Amino acid sequence: MEFVDILRWLHVVGATVLFGTGAGIAFFMLIAHRTGDPRLIAHVAGTVVLADMLYTATAVVAQPITGAWLAHEIGWPLTEGWIVISLALYVLTGAFWVPVVWIQLRMRDLAKASVKVGQPLPGDYHRLFRIWFVCGFPAFFAVAGILWLMLTKPSIPLF
Repeated sequence: MEFVDILRWLHVVGATVLFGTGAGIAFFMLIAHRTGDPRLIAHVAGTVVLADMLYTATAVVAQPITGAWLAHEIGWPLTEGWIVISLALYVLTGAFWVPVVWIQLRMRDLAKASVKVGQPLPGDYHRLFRIWFVCGFPAFFAVAGILWLMLTKPSIPLF
Protein backbone atom coordinates (compact mmCIF):
# COMPACT_ATOMS: atom_id res chain seq x y z
CA MET A 1 0.00 0.00 0.00
CA GLU A 2 1.35 3.39 -0.97
CA PHE A 3 1.41 6.44 1.28
CA VAL A 4 -1.17 8.23 -0.89
CA ASP A 5 -3.55 5.29 -0.38
CA ILE A 6 -3.19 5.63 3.40
CA LEU A 7 -3.87 9.37 3.17
CA ARG A 8 -6.90 8.75 0.95
CA TRP A 9 -8.20 6.14 3.41
CA LEU A 10 -7.72 8.51 6.38
CA HIS A 11 -9.49 11.29 4.49
CA VAL A 12 -12.42 9.07 3.54
CA VAL A 13 -12.71 7.76 7.11
CA GLY A 14 -12.75 11.35 8.37
CA ALA A 15 -15.45 12.33 5.88
CA THR A 16 -17.48 9.28 6.87
CA VAL A 17 -17.16 10.16 10.54
CA LEU A 18 -18.31 13.75 9.89
CA PHE A 19 -21.30 12.66 7.84
CA GLY A 20 -22.23 9.66 9.98
CA THR A 21 -21.78 11.33 13.34
CA GLY A 22 -23.75 14.35 12.17
CA ALA A 23 -26.63 12.20 10.92
CA GLY A 24 -26.55 10.01 14.04
CA ILE A 25 -26.50 12.96 16.42
CA ALA A 26 -29.40 14.59 14.59
CA PHE A 27 -31.40 11.35 14.74
CA PHE A 28 -30.85 10.69 18.44
CA MET A 29 -31.44 14.30 19.48
CA LEU A 30 -34.66 14.45 17.46
CA ILE A 31 -35.96 11.17 18.89
CA ALA A 32 -35.09 12.24 22.45
CA HIS A 33 -36.74 15.63 21.92
CA ARG A 34 -39.93 14.03 20.67
CA THR A 35 -40.34 12.18 23.97
CA GLY A 36 -40.52 15.47 25.87
CA ASP A 37 -38.82 13.67 28.79
CA PRO A 38 -36.23 16.04 30.33
CA ARG A 39 -34.30 13.14 31.92
CA LEU A 40 -33.91 11.34 28.58
CA ILE A 41 -33.12 14.56 26.73
CA ALA A 42 -30.44 15.48 29.29
CA HIS A 43 -28.84 12.04 28.93
CA VAL A 44 -28.94 11.97 25.12
CA ALA A 45 -27.73 15.56 24.81
CA GLY A 46 -24.81 14.75 27.13
CA THR A 47 -23.92 11.71 25.03
CA VAL A 48 -24.24 13.71 21.82
CA VAL A 49 -21.90 16.42 23.12
CA LEU A 50 -19.37 13.73 24.08
CA ALA A 51 -19.62 12.18 20.59
CA ASP A 52 -19.12 15.61 19.04
CA MET A 53 -16.01 16.20 21.13
CA LEU A 54 -14.50 12.75 20.56
CA TYR A 55 -15.40 12.02 16.96
CA THR A 56 -16.59 15.12 15.17
CA ALA A 57 -13.93 17.46 16.57
CA THR A 58 -11.19 14.94 15.76
CA ALA A 59 -12.42 14.60 12.18
CA VAL A 60 -12.84 18.38 11.87
CA VAL A 61 -9.15 18.81 12.67
CA ALA A 62 -7.95 15.84 10.60
CA GLN A 63 -9.91 16.58 7.41
CA PRO A 64 -8.09 19.70 6.24
CA ILE A 65 -4.74 18.17 7.16
CA THR A 66 -5.32 14.90 5.30
CA GLY A 67 -7.02 16.73 2.44
CA ALA A 68 -4.20 19.22 1.90
CA TRP A 69 -1.59 16.51 2.23
CA LEU A 70 -3.46 14.24 -0.17
CA ALA A 71 -3.86 17.05 -2.71
CA HIS A 72 -0.13 17.79 -2.45
CA GLU A 73 0.85 14.11 -2.89
CA ILE A 74 -1.44 13.69 -5.92
CA GLY A 75 -0.53 17.04 -7.42
CA TRP A 76 -3.90 18.78 -7.22
CA PRO A 77 -3.56 22.51 -6.68
CA LEU A 78 -5.66 23.82 -3.79
CA THR A 79 -7.02 26.37 -6.27
CA GLU A 80 -8.79 23.57 -8.17
CA GLY A 81 -12.47 24.61 -8.40
CA TRP A 82 -13.94 21.58 -6.66
CA ILE A 83 -11.39 21.91 -3.83
CA VAL A 84 -12.10 25.62 -3.32
CA ILE A 85 -15.85 24.97 -3.21
CA SER A 86 -15.31 22.02 -0.84
CA LEU A 87 -13.29 24.26 1.49
CA ALA A 88 -15.97 26.97 1.37
CA LEU A 89 -18.63 24.37 2.22
CA TYR A 90 -16.38 23.09 5.02
CA VAL A 91 -16.19 26.58 6.52
CA LEU A 92 -19.97 26.93 6.14
CA THR A 93 -20.46 23.63 7.96
CA GLY A 94 -18.19 24.80 10.78
CA ALA A 95 -20.11 28.07 11.05
CA PHE A 96 -23.21 26.01 11.85
CA TRP A 97 -21.51 23.26 13.88
CA VAL A 98 -19.78 25.46 16.48
CA PRO A 99 -23.00 27.13 17.68
CA VAL A 100 -24.83 23.80 17.53
CA VAL A 101 -22.38 22.29 20.02
CA TRP A 102 -23.02 25.21 22.39
CA ILE A 103 -26.79 24.80 21.83
CA GLN A 104 -26.57 21.09 22.65
CA LEU A 105 -24.73 21.89 25.89
CA ARG A 106 -27.34 24.50 26.80
CA MET A 107 -30.23 22.15 25.95
CA ARG A 108 -28.62 19.47 28.12
CA ASP A 109 -28.27 21.90 31.01
CA LEU A 110 -31.86 23.14 30.67
CA ALA A 111 -33.13 19.55 30.61
CA LYS A 112 -31.04 18.69 33.71
CA ALA A 113 -32.42 21.74 35.50
CA SER A 114 -35.97 20.67 34.60
CA VAL A 115 -35.32 17.23 36.07
CA LYS A 116 -33.85 18.75 39.23
CA VAL A 117 -36.90 20.93 39.92
CA GLY A 118 -39.47 18.50 38.54
CA GLN A 119 -40.74 20.93 35.91
CA PRO A 120 -41.36 20.53 32.18
CA LEU A 121 -38.81 21.81 29.71
CA PRO A 122 -38.71 25.62 29.63
CA GLY A 123 -39.44 27.81 26.63
CA ASP A 124 -35.71 28.50 26.20
CA TYR A 125 -35.15 24.80 25.59
CA HIS A 126 -37.79 24.70 22.84
CA ARG A 127 -36.43 27.89 21.24
CA LEU A 128 -32.91 26.45 21.23
CA PHE A 129 -34.16 23.16 19.79
CA ARG A 130 -35.75 25.00 16.86
CA ILE A 131 -32.50 26.85 16.17
CA TRP A 132 -30.53 23.59 16.51
CA PHE A 133 -32.92 21.85 14.11
CA VAL A 134 -32.73 24.61 11.49
CA CYS A 135 -28.92 24.78 11.69
CA GLY A 136 -28.69 21.10 10.87
CA PHE A 137 -30.01 21.45 7.33
CA PRO A 138 -27.34 23.69 5.79
CA ALA A 139 -24.60 21.77 7.63
CA PHE A 140 -25.95 18.41 6.42
CA PHE A 141 -26.32 19.52 2.82
CA ALA A 142 -22.90 21.20 2.86
CA VAL A 143 -21.24 17.96 4.01
CA ALA A 144 -23.23 16.00 1.41
CA GLY A 145 -22.01 18.48 -1.20
CA ILE A 146 -18.42 18.06 -0.08
CA LEU A 147 -18.74 14.29 -0.38
CA TRP A 148 -20.15 14.66 -3.89
CA LEU A 149 -17.32 17.01 -4.89
CA MET A 150 -14.70 14.65 -3.41
CA LEU A 151 -16.10 11.70 -5.33
CA THR A 152 -16.78 13.34 -8.68
CA LYS A 153 -14.02 16.00 -8.76
CA PRO A 154 -15.89 18.02 -11.38
CA SER A 155 -14.02 20.52 -13.50
CA ILE A 156 -15.15 23.88 -12.12
CA PRO A 157 -13.09 26.79 -13.43
CA LEU A 158 -12.89 29.52 -10.81
CA PHE A 159 -9.73 31.46 -11.62
